[in-house]
Amino acid sequence: MKGVEADGGDAVQSPLAKWKNEVSRTFRYYLDRSAPYTFRRWLGTLAAASIYILRVYYGRGFFVISYGLGTYILNLLIGFLSPKEDPELEAPDGASLPPKDNDEFRPFVRRLPEFLFWYATTKAFIVAFLMTFCSIFDVPVFWPILLCYWIFLFVLTMKRQITHMIRYKYDPFRKKKYSGSKSD
Repeated sequence: MKGVEADGGDAVQSPLAKWKNEVSRTFRYYLDRSAPYTFRRWLGTLAAASIYILRVYYGRGFFVISYGLGTYILNLLIGFLSPKEDPELEAPDGASLPPKDNDEFRPFVRRLPEFLFWYATTKAFIVAFLMTFCSIFDVPVFWPILLCYWIFLFVLTMKRQITHMIRYKYDPFRKKKYSGSKSD
């Protein structure tokens, strides 16, 4: 809803819009404050994942939601492990990265930063947990087939990603620091 213009030209917001804006601002404030606490954030995500897993295990259903959740998190993981600028797309022959370690320093910049990876993963577990309360999403399937297909998808995707890492010589887990120019 758009506000109504007042005499001074300022838009008057409805109480609902003001409340939504305030909640959004408060949420963003606490989200920004949580940024430096990586370990604690991931512990919270682990807690959310554990609650979801217990809900699915004891509810004995919602395997399609779990498959979708796993596929979505796999997609996020690929973004987390991939460089922002893909060397395969920059040059047709793949020669855009320096061929030797001492040619040029290029820090590894992720396509999906850790904070956004954490945030999207946590949101995914919370949404999946809420979806388990709607019986329309409890589609009867033979879950071992979904699990086998997801494992197959995971292995193929990780094989492709690791091959890409080896081919273009980048390691998303180790931070390489600039050592400066070597003077003779």
